[in-house]
Amino acid sequence: QVQLVESGGGLVQAGGSLRLSCAASGIIFSRNVMGWYRQAPGKQRELVAAITTEGTTSYVDSVKGRFTISRDNPKNTVYLQMNSLKPEDTAVYYCNARRIVTYWGKGTLVTVSS
Repeated sequence: QVQLVESGGGLVQAGGSLRLSCAASGIIFSRNVMGWYRQAPGKQRELVAAITTEGTTSYVDSVKGRFTISRDNPKNTVYLQMNSLKPEDTAVYYCNARRIVTYWGKGTLVTVSS
């Protein structure tokens, strides 16, 4: 049974930082492209950051220079370090694992107050 479990969300003031974690089980973690998506109220889910099996990273323009995605294959965990948070970063953040099949976590809420 595949599980992606996000943690680390919460309430933070603008300018603050949070680190999200996603622990994966039931998949060969090192062979999956891992991503973080977010969905704000009334908006479509968008890809925030992704990291390939080789460690190549990519980011949506709005978070470049502020967010960093990383992975720890022995721990089957992907992280999203979020710095200089803005109110517009408020959303539910979802972990995503993609290889042949795509899996999703249930999400963790990040709220950034102004």
